[in-house]
Order: sequence, then C-alpha cells, then structure tokens
Amino acid sequence: MTALDHPWLAALKVYAHPRVVGMLFLGFSAGLPLLLVLGTLSFWLSEAGIARATIGHLSWVGLAYGFKFLWSPLVDRLTLPLLTKTLGKRRAWLLLSQVCIALALLGMANTDPVVNLTHTVFFALAVAFASATQDIALDAYRIEAV
Repeated sequence: MTALDHPWLAALKVYAHPRVVGMLFLGFSAGLPLLLVLGTLSFWLSEAGIARATIGHLSWVGLAYGFKFLWSPLVDRLTLPLLTKTLGKRRAWLLLSQVCIALALLGMANTDPVVNLTHTVFFALAVAFASATQDIALDAYRIEAV
C-alpha cells in the first residue's frame, strides 16, 4: 500500500469537492458579520469614547442571531419576485442578505458614533438582522445541497 492509497487520504478527498469548498467559503463569509457586530463594534465604540454601559447595551444587537427562528419560516416560504426566478429561492435570499450586509457595513463605516450613535446602532442592527437571515438561507441551502 502506498501513501496515496491510505484510507484517511481517501476520506480527505471529500473536502476537495467543489461543492464542499464552496460551502467552506460560504460558512466563512457567514461568520464575518457576527464577528464585526459583536467584537469589532465594541472595540470601535470604546475607542470612540462611548460609555461602557452604552456599549454593554449595544451588545444586545447580537440577539438577532438568537431570535432568527422567529423569521426563518418567512425566509423558508417567501419567494423574492425577480431573484427567485433567476437564482432559485435559497440563492436569492443569500444574495439579498449579502447585499443588505454590504450596504449596512458601508453605512456603519460612514457614521461617527460620537456624532450620531443612533445611526451606528441602526446600521449594526441591520447588519445583525441581514447576517442572521443569511445564516437561515445558508443553512437551508446546505441541507438542500447535501
């Protein structure tokens, strides 16, 4: 038996399949907004001189991930008129949520929490909600793809 015929190498070949590699990148991209909303936002606000109590209250933005089960049936059943016809239901929701995440991140990047904390909070909520929606669509896409 050569080194290339080893059973564990055959098992690792599964991870080289293009569909699995695609899922790996989708999973990675789904985790980034969560990191930005929960970790980086707190650091950014503390560097801006926002009070710790306010930063603590803003950590509640992450609850969108905990309550995503409330709107997951909507994402599962609702079709997006133009996008669903061209991409399919799961990919349409993925695209819409990723566009919303990008727009909300741009909004966050262009706000100053010292000048207008309300706008920063609004955009952080939008990122969290869109990212949780992306998680819902991605989980459904993974289930259907497998």
